[in-house]
Amino acid sequence: MTPGREAHPETALARAWLAEEGVTQDAGGAWWCTDDDAPDDPPEATSTDDIADTYGFLVFDDERIDPADRIRVALGLMDLVGSHVLVHRPIHRAHLGPAGPLPVEVLWEGYRRRLEAGPEPEAVLASLWLDWFEHGQTAEAAFAGVLGRNAGRIFTGAPAGFLRRTRRVLECSGPVPWAAKELAYRAAAAVPELHQAVFRALLASYHDLFGQLEPTAALALLDTLPLPSATEHPAALRTVLTAGHANHYRALDAWREALGPRPG
Repeated sequence: MTPGREAHPETALARAWLAEEGVTQDAGGAWWCTDDDAPDDPPEATSTDDIADTYGFLVFDDERIDPADRIRVALGLMDLVGSHVLVHRPIHRAHLGPAGPLPVEVLWEGYRRRLEAGPEPEAVLASLWLDWFEHGQTAEAAFAGVLGRNAGRIFTGAPAGFLRRTRRVLECSGPVPWAAKELAYRAAAAVPELHQAVFRALLASYHDLFGQLEPTAALALLDTLPLPSATEHPAALRTVLTAGHANHYRALDAWREALGPRPG
């Protein structure tokens, strides 16, 4: 993302924070870093990976800004450098660390806004799935913050941005406990444009290493979904759920057997 009109207010805040650290971006999108120990030397080219490696964790140690603004800067850094574990993971660690919990409404509002926007928010999705949803201590609260509390708004004719957020959250929600996500899954199953998202959510709930589902309830939900004939693996998923399997990794042979013999 090059300088100009920012998609989110936090992006400009992160730019300003980086500029205080001597990191700026030119009109062509290239990043430059000024050495504090040699300010008269020409700036050196740097990369988004270098920025993430150097500054991702520093945000939450910056005592010049309050906890809410640290979240805002961290969100803006995700906008600027994209999906990088050293940018999105510090948020989760700060939340669970001695200075936590973070003011999560600031965080979830920023996540929700990005999940509703047009561009695919790769950093936010990686953060949700790998940090918040795969961690048992934070999965339920994170799901509630980005979608679960709004499950009653999931219906045909809901605003396009909200349905976009719903689709994106569902598709990375495999590790979320079944009881926390079932209501949202059921509501989404009644919305035609979300049928594929619900199926992918069920598939991820089965296949993810930390995936969680209740086989009987998941099977009943699967059977309500009218899926295109080209959809891959609905029969295999139905087979393993009917047999009572809740996770691929607890019965490694079950999925292979459900797929049946390979042609040739």
